[in-house]
Amino acid sequence: MKTAHKARLRMAAQDGAFVALIIALTAVLALLAREHRSQWDLTQSGRNTLTAASIEVLRKLDGPLNVTAYATPQDPRLGDLRKHIRDFIARYQRAKADTRLVFVDPREQPKAAARAGVQVNGELVVEYGQRSERLSNLSELDFTNLLIRLGRSRERLIMSLEGHGERSLVNGANHDLGDFGSQMKSKGLEIGALNLVIAPEVPDNVAVLLIASPQTALTPAEVEKILRYVERGGSLLWLLDQEPLHGLEPLAERIGLVLSPGVVVDPDAIERGGRPVMAVAAAGAYSAHPILRTFRLNTLFPFARAITAHAIDGWNATPLIDVAPRGWIETDDLAGRIVFDQARDTRGPVTIAVALERLREEKTQRVVVVGSAHFLANTYLGNGGNLDLGINMVNWLSGDDRLISIQPRSAPDASLTLSKPWLLAIVLLFLIALPSLLLAMGAWIWWRRRGV
Repeated sequence: MKTAHKARLRMAAQDGAFVALIIALTAVLALLAREHRSQWDLTQSGRNTLTAASIEVLRKLDGPLNVTAYATPQDPRLGDLRKHIRDFIARYQRAKADTRLVFVDPREQPKAAARAGVQVNGELVVEYGQRSERLSNLSELDFTNLLIRLGRSRERLIMSLEGHGERSLVNGANHDLGDFGSQMKSKGLEIGALNLVIAPEVPDNVAVLLIASPQTALTPAEVEKILRYVERGGSLLWLLDQEPLHGLEPLAERIGLVLSPGVVVDPDAIERGGRPVMAVAAAGAYSAHPILRTFRLNTLFPFARAITAHAIDGWNATPLIDVAPRGWIETDDLAGRIVFDQARDTRGPVTIAVALERLREEKTQRVVVVGSAHFLANTYLGNGGNLDLGINMVNWLSGDDRLISIQPRSAPDASLTLSKPWLLAIVLLFLIALPSLLLAMGAWIWWRRRGV
């Protein structure tokens, strides 16, 4: 009897020690979790963590970021609305510690909500520096684009030349640049069209003048206006296709541009399932220029032409992109069989984009020339990093170097669809088999101890 009593005391002491150890371990883990936080996102699209592009944008924002959420504690449709907002902003707070979130109940403070221009429950007012914007859609793409807009020191006006059949920044035809224009607007850039037959000059507030493949000749008076804009130190993005320059030869001479006839042929494109006239640029094809310093995405340049530039009149020319290391510049008709002619064609790699820079009246003037306007066209903009490269070029040209990065993407939400047999197996395993096993093990342990 005494032996059984001692055994029970020993087991009780062991159980007490075990419970004490569990409590101590839990306390240590709680302390460690408070001091050192770590997380894993197991979703296929990584929708619970920020993309590298968003984190890069946050790193370039100096100073605090203030977010005021005008939200009621409960929403009839979304339930705990403040929790949704808090969880969403927490992702940005982990990457930028001085991101502050404040809640205001629009029902209790209607005047404050009215002054802020709030129209829907859950709308955010985001403030950075002296600028602010509202946001009602909680998505990483929209919020990070908002941060890019707030990060611009001032408004940037991008004007595209029109009146000669150029690719339009607002139209939706396949050859136009309407999608690229929409993306620039979402990044806080203003866009507009410029007809130099009507306008007396290129306006002084133009950050970048875009010339996208005119199809008819410019008048000498129009060309003179563009030359005067360049002489004043204006920035230029010139997209060239295979067509003639249509009167812009003086502009090419003024910046030291040298153009070679022919279309770039890239055999590597065939291996990727494309046509040989679709030149592909990969990581090794990019220079160390600020536009491309952190750029690692593949880009596609259909029907590209060779572009080189000489350093004249103070210009410093930098080749940006080389393509077709195993290809060549094809000078024959593309309708027939495309083969390399050693007597007429030039082997690759081929430079298809250059950046020019010079100091003009105590201001840095910048020009980018690309030998393929197709790469920003609606048809090809979604290929690889074409959009990112175009935005990087515009940011560099407009002087927003710190906003050069990989642009945020909208991640598709992933859903898991299970068949009925799989659903039945999960129910049987987790709702019946495992609980029954735990109950059986508990009963067996209790019976063993009862018999001691």
